[in-house]
Amino acid sequence: MVTEVSTAAYSCRAREYTEVLGSMAAVHPSDLHLVSKWAGDVDGEIVDAGCGPGHWTNFLAEQGHAARGVDVVPEFVTYATNTFPGVSYTLGSLESLDADTGSIGGILSWYSLIHYEPETIRIPLQELSRALKFGGTLLVGFFEGHAVEEFAHAVTPAYRWPVDVLSAELNATGFDVVESHVRKTAGQRPVAAIVARRRDSR
Repeated sequence: MVTEVSTAAYSCRAREYTEVLGSMAAVHPSDLHLVSKWAGDVDGEIVDAGCGPGHWTNFLAEQGHAARGVDVVPEFVTYATNTFPGVSYTLGSLESLDADTGSIGGILSWYSLIHYEPETIRIPLQELSRALKFGGTLLVGFFEGHAVEEFAHAVTPAYRWPVDVLSAELNATGFDVVESHVRKTAGQRPVAAIVARRRDSR
């Protein structure tokens, strides 16, 4: 699970994180295209789960989507609320979303699962699966690697995942993988994204 230590680490560096990564100007063009395309296919409300400074939530709202942001770090929620006053941001965990079962059309989890240990990753995935309606989709952004392994993230230790291994975890928690993407850039950590659809288990 994401511990109090991880939350405290982000609280301490929230201002620095926001200055470096908290705007759409810091977003890679391919990520912008991917998230935009995914959101365009979502039917219903979008929850930005682990929204950080809130720029993605605001972007989605500006595109006409019913979007709201949730984050466990109070400083991020305060910043997002003050910076984007027309958008809803609330304090909350990926392990316990404020949403009725089967009520959400789409969930964006953009690098918000990276601090979960392999042994606990199914806890948030099961909760995201619970909140999504059947046919709803999840878009996960994460660091890619040849094996599941911890690395020294700038804020607090994080994990990189092979696409097939994270896909298997998604499959085990009620999702069918629709598509995946990997981007490798010289001098940067490889990154990946998976779009998965909530399986109708009836």
